[in-house]
Amino acid sequence: MDGMSLKFVGAGLMAFGMFGAAIGVGNIFSALLTSIARNPSAAEQLQRVALIGAGLTEAMGLFSFVIAILLIFS
Repeated sequence: MDGMSLKFVGAGLMAFGMFGAAIGVGNIFSALLTSIARNPSAAEQLQRVALIGAGLTEAMGLFSFVIAILLIFS
């Protein structure tokens, strides 16, 4: 295999990082809904923390996407 094909293999492997971010965000909001169902009075505080966690998790997916784009176009 030449160098060009290895770049595309590496970019394809970066999809696992984006898949992991999607699973992580799903888990965060699943836990949020369960927590709010158990204790509705703490909904505001739980939602704030969940949104921060979802943002950080989604940032990992975006970093993976940026690395994949850099691999393809460099």
